[in-house]
Amino acid sequence: MKGNIEERACRMAQYIIENRTTVRAAARAFGISKSTVHKDLAERLPAFNRALYLQVKAVLDENKAQRHIRGGIATRKKYKGV
Repeated sequence: MKGNIEERACRMAQYIIENRTTVRAAARAFGISKSTVHKDLAERLPAFNRALYLQVKAVLDENKAQRHIRGGIATRKKYKGV
């Protein structure tokens, strides 16, 4: 997914907003690293599309707030053998 960085950042932001997904899932879907997703969304996107940045930031903030809960559920499944 090389090429136009602005287009890639917009497509990733749309993907995260529409699917309410995590950075890790977006990186997997686009075949790039989590670091690249963060850099595109946090540094590059606000420079050319502030409205889209604010929408994706809301989803990422929600994911960050729920992160500790998801980790606990995963650990429970691991040890229960589910």
